[in-house]
Amino acid sequence: MSWERDPLWAKARLFFEIAFDESRDSPTFGLWCSFGLELLARSALASISPTLLAEPDREQKNLLHALNRGFDRTPRKSIAVVQVFSLCCKLFPNFTNDDFTAAMALINRRNEELHSGAAAFKEYPTSQWLGGFYRACKLLSEAMSENLTNLFGKEEAKGANETLTENQKEVKKHVDISIASHREVFKERSDDDRKKAATEAMKLGEKLAMLDHHLVACPACKCVATVQGRPFGKEHLSNNKGMIIVRQAVVPTSFACPACDLKLDGYAQLDAAGLGGHYQRKTTYSPEEYYGLINPDDMDSYVEEYLEKLEGKEYDNE
Repeated sequence: MSWERDPLWAKARLFFEIAFDESRDSPTFGLWCSFGLELLARSALASISPTLLAEPDREQKNLLHALNRGFDRTPRKSIAVVQVFSLCCKLFPNFTNDDFTAAMALINRRNEELHSGAAAFKEYPTSQWLGGFYRACKLLSEAMSENLTNLFGKEEAKGANETLTENQKEVKKHVDISIASHREVFKERSDDDRKKAATEAMKLGEKLAMLDHHLVACPACKCVATVQGRPFGKEHLSNNKGMIIVRQAVVPTSFACPACDLKLDGYAQLDAAGLGGHYQRKTTYSPEEYYGLINPDDMDSYVEEYLEKLEGKEYDNE
């Protein structure tokens, strides 16, 4: 079993080649695409480290295999596919929860096809999954400094990119219509009502900023609105007057404006509205909070809390 990046990439390309030789309305087209997608995701993780693909075990046998230090007689075990795509979300900032959902929908169909008597892909037309599949392949390829042409070949990549462009246009069209309609409704309100809504939005924004929301200007009414997102990448630590400052990059995933009620969901919609830029979240901790230390002055309360948790529990001597 190989957990190296290049063999996994080559095998993903082979499976996609087999898939594209099939008719687009054939159930086997989707099946082979699902095979290739999983291998592509595993290849992307292996490009960071093959150890990410090793199933954790107490004796670290799988980890040793990933480091090419295992014993041949010991079988290797890889992490489950859901863990693979979950790690892709955490390690590749552009691979969003929407991409995770699209990928897992295809994988679940594959599992149904392989483990049941259902004709899973016959009941799953490409109109429901092809766009999300192409986007996931594009993002995973780019995470390895590759592209769809290298993965699919020139002709197939051209068709995939055209599909993605059309999907982006549809998303932008939908978002632009939503922004315009909320802008018009807000303009029709009285001056006093608009001023009041703007003031309340600013007050709410100040409160939400303390709860890890990110303040932005609403693209419809220009009032204070907030974005929430998914943190990614390593934490950057600094020290200021004895306090620990933690900064981490965040990918925006949802937007809400309390003044005009405009709401956007998913990175694609936020990006279409001009709100797709990554931002930084800053959190301040005391050393005790960050490292989980116990303040000697509070020792009695910690002991009481610990004894309360033990009450009524039985333990063996393992």
